[in-house]
Amino acid sequence: MSRRKGLPPPHRGTTSELRALYPFAVTPPLGARSCYMGQDSSGAAFGFDPWECYANGSVTNPNMVVLGQIGKGKSAFVKSLMWRQYLMGRSCWALDPKGEYGALAAAAGTTPLRLGPGLGLRLNPLDVAQDEAVRVGQGGVGRLPTDPSAAHRRRAELLGALLESSLGRPLQPPERAATEVALASVEGGALPPTLPEVVAALLQPAASAAAALGTDVAGLRNDGRNVALELRRLVHGDLAGMFDGQSSPGAGLGTGMVVLDLSRVYASPALGLLMTCALCWFQNSLDGGPGARRTKRLVVLDEAWAVLAHLGTARWLQAMFKLSRAYGVSNVAVVHRVSDLRAAGDGGSRQERLAEGLLADTETRVVFAQEAAEASRAADLLGLSATEQSLVARLPRGTALWRVGARSYLVRHRLSTRELRLADTDAAMRAEAAPVVDYRVQKGPEMGEGAVSAAETGTAGAAEIGTASAWEEGAARAGEVGVGTGATGQRPVRSGKHFRRAQ
Repeated sequence: MSRRKGLPPPHRGTTSELRALYPFAVTPPLGARSCYMGQDSSGAAFGFDPWECYANGSVTNPNMVVLGQIGKGKSAFVKSLMWRQYLMGRSCWALDPKGEYGALAAAAGTTPLRLGPGLGLRLNPLDVAQDEAVRVGQGGVGRLPTDPSAAHRRRAELLGALLESSLGRPLQPPERAATEVALASVEGGALPPTLPEVVAALLQPAASAAAALGTDVAGLRNDGRNVALELRRLVHGDLAGMFDGQSSPGAGLGTGMVVLDLSRVYASPALGLLMTCALCWFQNSLDGGPGARRTKRLVVLDEAWAVLAHLGTARWLQAMFKLSRAYGVSNVAVVHRVSDLRAAGDGGSRQERLAEGLLADTETRVVFAQEAAEASRAADLLGLSATEQSLVARLPRGTALWRVGARSYLVRHRLSTRELRLADTDAAMRAEAAPVVDYRVQKGPEMGEGAVSAAETGTAGAAEIGTASAWEEGAARAGEVGVGTGATGQRPVRSGKHFRRAQ
């Protein structure tokens, strides 16, 4: 067949090359300094960094929520996100209710802080730093010199959340007033107040405290008796030995990788109460001085349903999320399914609305596979389109639908060989556990903030999750409807018949 004179010879190329002819069909990346996460539906590298996304206007807050059924790659993703952010010079703190982050801490050269009755570690949730306070209002977020009343309000809010969670009802006005005057009576000393001191002040109130409320000592003691007996559980009851004194020496957080292991109390009905105390200690540690806020921190709350299940603690958590910008913190709430929020209360209850409001205000949502019924609930809560809802119900293992602000991406998460070990949660299900490997790293200038080697993040020698055919089906479906880059699905690189699976 003859060619027309002056025309170049025909060229045959791949779909990867062809998409360069349609640049406007490709969604812009989320930032040049983003951390590599995997591949989007077109086969292009997908990167994400919550602070970078906030800086370039992709989102208006740095918080994340991660949803996924057991065994679909949710835990592997969260651990790899922490590891990669750690290598970028960020601090990573994790509240670990099931004891699954120990290998990650060991890889960073640290030991998990194990909290439980009889373990010897104590944390004081009322230890609020006195250097500065944070204000959130119509004028935005700012920092002001701390006055004693600011620290008092922080402590009073925590006590109210703990008591409402434990009592299972809102505090009555006399109870709240009795708690606040008891707290005020034990503040002002050389050391921060403790829960035992507050309990003692409730059971034996001072005459001056009673006079301030226009009552007598007997009346004030009666007003505060129920709340004192509930707080006493954390001091002398079945939960004693964890939050009933000053923080243990050497229990500071600092920078780097910090894992707080609560597996000893995971089966306790008071898990949400204990997680709230631990989270408050985390938050108070952010106030350790002006330099503390210059460090970007990723704070992971695994099994977040335990905190969202009660009105008081759910309200407190929502307030904590709203302070994320002031502290330079990206909070990551991890739950299994959207119905975990339904368990927070009866339909339309205040705690259910608080839980849903917290997640609705979180602009980065990473959704791994959900059952069909859960996908429908996720669509209602997260504002998914009909196509995205359909995808969520059919996602293969290790593939997630990302909603970052107004953009949607279908992303196959990739793990390096090292990260496969760190993310292993199935060792007990195999005849032999995976061998323990020393993955501690020496961080030098080349591993400073904003620099992550390909070998660490999985850009070289990476392992994918899920089968090739399942991924190709999802990618093709996404390409048809515009999820991700909007290009047709590029055929991914195979490793044998199937991609390697994360444990």
